[in-house]
Amino acid sequence: MTTSPDRRRSGADPGRSARAAGPGRPARRDRHGRGLRGRLVPATVPLARTKAEIFDDLVLDTVEGLERRYAKELAGVEFAVEDVPPELNVYDSDVLEDGEVPLARLLPGRPGRQELPPRIVLYRRPLEFRAMDREDLADLVHDVIIEQVANLLGVDPDELS
Repeated sequence: MTTSPDRRRSGADPGRSARAAGPGRPARRDRHGRGLRGRLVPATVPLARTKAEIFDDLVLDTVEGLERRYAKELAGVEFAVEDVPPELNVYDSDVLEDGEVPLARLLPGRPGRQELPPRIVLYRRPLEFRAMDREDLADLVHDVIIEQVANLLGVDPDELS
């Protein structure tokens, strides 16, 4: 049995159409054109930013403002963001709570041989849940950081605002 040259395809199934893949078209994943797609929005567009990235930016904005004014006092302080607080039955006095849910925690640090710097940890999900919009979240993050820094420095939060 011989096959005419126009019926031969290089390595293609006889049932596949010739328009599925060609020099100007990418190969399709299946017969319906479904499969992995690229990004829906470019990385430079604000829609491409995740909630966690936006939250981190809000924290950085507040911390940078405080560090400009109180650089000496905040020189060794670490700021961290965690999604949710750890599950503990009882929280210490260093935890800022709203009802039963912790919003932030101040870890004062340990001087000595294994020196640990002071650390302020913000919990992203509980703070996002309490905010109505992005501006409200920015205000809430600012207030929580101010309160934690005031506790660390032993001053009234109104002095830092």
